[in-house]
Amino acid sequence: MAYPIEHKLVVGIASSALFDLTESHQVYVESGAEAYRQYQERHLDVVLGKGVAFPFIRRFLSINAHHPQASPVEVVLLSRNSPETGLRVMNSIAHYGLDISRACFVTGKSPYTYLPAFNTSLFLTANEQDVRMALDAHYPAGLVLPGLTEDDDADGELRVAFDFDGVIADDESETVFKRNNDVAEFHAHERERVAVPHQPGPLADLFQKLSAMQRLEDQAVAADPGYQRILRIAIVTARSAPAHERVVTTLKSWGVSADETFFLGGMEKARILSIFKPHLFFDDQLSHLKSPAGNIPMVHIPFGIANLVAGSAPKPG
Repeated sequence: MAYPIEHKLVVGIASSALFDLTESHQVYVESGAEAYRQYQERHLDVVLGKGVAFPFIRRFLSINAHHPQASPVEVVLLSRNSPETGLRVMNSIAHYGLDISRACFVTGKSPYTYLPAFNTSLFLTANEQDVRMALDAHYPAGLVLPGLTEDDDADGELRVAFDFDGVIADDESETVFKRNNDVAEFHAHERERVAVPHQPGPLADLFQKLSAMQRLEDQAVAADPGYQRILRIAIVTARSAPAHERVVTTLKSWGVSADETFFLGGMEKARILSIFKPHLFFDDQLSHLKSPAGNIPMVHIPFGIANLVAGSAPKPG
């Protein structure tokens, strides 16, 4: 490894997000921990199917293959399994050729407390409790929602899409809107603060470090015009003019940008996502995490006012 882990962009992944554990999880639910252990031991050499986050992780790790001297990214397995039951997961990682060497097995407990130890900018899991505990502790985490897994080996590009409020930025403006569900009040608030950058949201660090990866790719293109870029980043937000300008102000103050930015004004986000085809889309509102075909990998960030107000109205346009 060229750099220590504190100099890398690190993603923590639970086995429940990386692989399809439907069958083994059912054994655990119906028969308990000991039956689960025995089941995993009997199936030690049976490779697990790809989970929702697998295509993202495979492409994310490919960044190192294109930049071997820097080796700027890393994935760490963070698991509720014991080392014994985790052997099947590690065997499956080896089968798929994923460059994951670091792992944390905590035998039935949540691994979220170890996120800072691994310099983690994102923790992906299918366990909602783990995500909420991580966010409550101000650690970056997302709940990978069930969906279809599509992984085109011929497609080497990594596409990542983010909502803005409550994901990249804090929920300050959304809180203003939720107060009275008043779009005019929201727009007035944004016009008054157009020059004031937002405070970072739960995935701001991830977004900024992905932007740094793009600068690394800029250098690669400058050195070799034939270099094929890996990473594309999009922001897909329900905001529209005049609230768009504060998004630009915020990103500019952080020295980052997206390849594509969409201010949809209340349009269904799936209309854009079905064309952009992200390998993960992060949003703080479940109402936005839907696609007609169910084939867009969705990650819920249960953060902020949108996840405190039951039956809350959609975001303002």
